[in-house]
Order: sequence, then C-alpha cells, then structure tokens
Amino acid sequence: MAESVIDIGSRLELFVDDYLIDTLSGATRTMNNPSPQNVVMKFDKPWEGNSCNYFTVFKDEDIYRMYYRGAQVDYIKYDHSRRGAMTVLHTVLCYAESTDGINWEKPSLGLVEFDGSTNNNIIWDGPGSHNFAPFKDTNPDCDTEALYKTLGSADEDPGRQAKGLQAFKSPDGINWSMMSDDLIITDGAFDSQNLAFWDSIRGEYREYHRDFRPGRDGKGNPKGYAYTDGFYNSDRDIKTSTTKDFMKWPKPEWLDYSPGRVSELYTNQVIPYYRAPHIFLGFPTRYVDRGWTESARALPQLEYRQVRASSSEREGTAMTDGMLMSSRDGLNFDIWPESFIRPGLRDTGGWFYGDNYQNWGLVETESHIEGAPDEISIYVTEAHEQMDIIERLRRYTLRVDGFVSVNAKLKGGEMATHPLVFEGGRLVLNFSSSIAGDIRVEIQDSNGHALDGFGMDDCDEVYGDDLERTVSWKGNSDVGRFAGQQVRLRIAIRDADLYSIQFK
Repeated sequence: MAESVIDIGSRLELFVDDYLIDTLSGATRTMNNPSPQNVVMKFDKPWEGNSCNYFTVFKDEDIYRMYYRGAQVDYIKYDHSRRGAMTVLHTVLCYAESTDGINWEKPSLGLVEFDGSTNNNIIWDGPGSHNFAPFKDTNPDCDTEALYKTLGSADEDPGRQAKGLQAFKSPDGINWSMMSDDLIITDGAFDSQNLAFWDSIRGEYREYHRDFRPGRDGKGNPKGYAYTDGFYNSDRDIKTSTTKDFMKWPKPEWLDYSPGRVSELYTNQVIPYYRAPHIFLGFPTRYVDRGWTESARALPQLEYRQVRASSSEREGTAMTDGMLMSSRDGLNFDIWPESFIRPGLRDTGGWFYGDNYQNWGLVETESHIEGAPDEISIYVTEAHEQMDIIERLRRYTLRVDGFVSVNAKLKGGEMATHPLVFEGGRLVLNFSSSIAGDIRVEIQDSNGHALDGFGMDDCDEVYGDDLERTVSWKGNSDVGRFAGQQVRLRIAIRDADLYSIQFK
C-alpha cells in the first residue's frame, strides 16, 4: 500500500509527536523540562486564602490577564460530615493583571464585598467561582456582550461534587453574568478546572473536564489501585465535547492516549498551540497516591502531612505534578509518561496533593537571559493548602516551540520524514547546537533519492541557536521549485536539538 502524503502547507510543525517522522537512527525525541524562575505572586490576602488554584493566564492585546480561585481551607477544624478532611471557609474568583507577564498586580476592583470591604481583586463570588477558566472568544460571530466566556460548576460548595456546568459571559473580562440558569454539561465530575475555547481551525467550541473512569464501588470508592507495566491504572480522567453552539453540548467522550493512560489525571489544560493551532497541547496534573511508604514519611513536613491525613489519608499521602501531552484532533493524545514539571528540591511546602498545578494558557514573555528572544512562561502553584506557609505562584520558562526536540549526540543521528507536500520558498529551523554540533538537511524525492543540488553534502552546516534559521545548499536557500511536489526530508543532527520546522 502506498504511503500517505502529509500536506503541511506553510504550517509550523513541532515534534511533540511523531506525526512527520518516518524513521529515527541515532536520534531520539526528547521532552524538555521548563526552568523555574521568579515567584510572580504570593497569596497573602485574607480572601485569597491558602487554597488558590485553577489559574488561567492569557494575553489580551497589551494586557496579560490572570484568573484564579481564592479559598481558605482548614485541616485542623475539619468537618467529618464532608468528603475529605478539610473545612472550606470561603471561595471567590480573583483577578490580576500584568504588562509583561512577569510582574503582576492585584487591582482593587470594588466589585465584591469581602469581610465588609470591596477593596479587593475579587470579580465573582457566586456559582462557579470554585473553578472559572475564562477565555476570550475569537469566534467571528461572537456577541460583544459575551466576548469573554467561561464554564463554572453549578454547586457553590467546592467540598462536594458539582451537579454540572453552567455558562458565564462578560463584555470586558471583569464584569460577569450567567448566560442561563440551566446546566449545559452534566456528564462528568466537575470539581476541577473545567475549560472551553473556540477552535479557530475547525470552527467549533471545545470543552474539557474531569470525570471518573469505570472502576469504583457503589459508594464511589476506588476498587483498586495498581501499578503494572510501568503505569498506574486508576480512575480520574478527562472527557471532551465539541459544539458549534456554546450553550448546547453533546455527550462527552473519554480521551484516548498513546502509549496509554499513565496515571490518574486531574486538570487537563488543553489548548491550541498559539503558533500552530492545528496542534493541541495539554498540561494535565498527574495524581498519584502511593500510601504511607517509607519515602512518604521522608517527604517534607511529616507532622502536617499526618494532620492532613487524619480524616482522609490521601490528603497526606497523595501527590501531584505536571505532565505534557499533545493531539492532532483533540481526542487522541500522545502523552509523555515522565513528568514535565517535578515537585523539586524543597524542604517545606512541596510534595503535597495540590502542588505543581500548571496554569491554563501559554504566553510569551521577555527572556530571563539578556539579549535572548522572548520565551514561553508557565505558572505553577507551590505550598498549596498549608497552614503556616503562604501559598505562591512560580513562573517557569521554556524556549518558544521548545516542548520536545529531536536530539542526537555528537557522533550523530538522523531523522527522515514521511512524504510531504509544502508551500513556500524556504525552509526554516528552530534549533540549538553546541559549537561542535550542527544540523544538515537533504531534500529527497518521494522515493528517497536526493534532489540535484539539495543533497546532504550540498547543505551548508547549520549551527548556533536560533528560533528561525533558513537552511541553504551551497548558498542557495530557494526551495520554491519543489512546492506542491512530494518530497521527503532527511535531517542529520550532531550534538543539537531540533524543535520545529516550517516552510515559508
């Protein structure tokens, strides 16, 4: 059977999956972990409390917007009648702004009264405040009164399972109202960050939320927890649905994963990658409970861990960290079994359930390295639900397109693509090499034979570190004559990383 041809047009293509890759020899796809940077915010206000979570960040013209839940929980005065070991004292939706994505301010909005004052950054305290995840609707038919939208759980009590999701709207991202009293999605478990967005490539709205896979007993308790073949097999997982109408959603479907569901997943943080919106990236929260092992007792703050576990063991033994996955259709995801963001080397406020939740949204910010191009910022929770430690939000950074790279050692390796059809006149690479390393590209016909003048020996060595470097062959970078034809790329890599390619 003839091999299918991939029409990439002039799209930017990342290597977060093996979609373009036919063969790898001496080279591997490598996930790249973000680097921790500054603490962008400390949650020291009474209305923010010690349980801030479910962060949404996006750039809106010249302003970076941030939305997050503020809540106070008490593990000491816990309520045995509730699910879990905590008493939730209040829940509100908070808002922050920035001009650079690095330095953030909490504006006094005067919208919602808390403890007798409206001098705060609260924008909503009604239904759904537990888990708002706003987005700016880029649907060309969007009503300006609903330019900003979100889903929120209908149950105002965050300690209990919500009955479903309701829709909310805003003309300015600050002043919110309910779009309807009706529940628009009811098939799921909604005490997590439920999100939706407009998919501009497919012309539809998409939503993602949490639910429990089959495998719980009649009381809702897990039947078992197993670690087999290197993977955890258990219950928390993600569903999705799509619609042309934000208010009418069909029955959601479970996500499918390759190589398989590697652990329980809490939040999902799925979003079209802003530079290549045909690719969905997801940053789910991994949930693992390994019980009271010797290592659990060696983790930070054993005494407090035992307090948290006094009514619900998982509050002391379960842990969360960040993961990475990607999809071409929004339903079938390639997921990395390893953690994208680990809890890290901390002696307090780390390795607890609720830590290391990644925000929803990717934004570019000025590089932490002087003279370097902008980088991607990701925001991650630390010291979640501590009694004596102020919770904080730390910024992590990654080079643009830098989630996954094709990498080879100095001795060299190669990657070959499937047959491609492209548009454009030149090929550009996002790459990084050592001073001894380099990348070279051969353009082949569909049968794998080098095209005259574009063989490996003709290619000028590409070395350095660049987000967009044009490839040339003996000084000639014009590949327009091959546009619309079936070609293959053979790419030789030595002590270098290749993050993305694009014909322009």
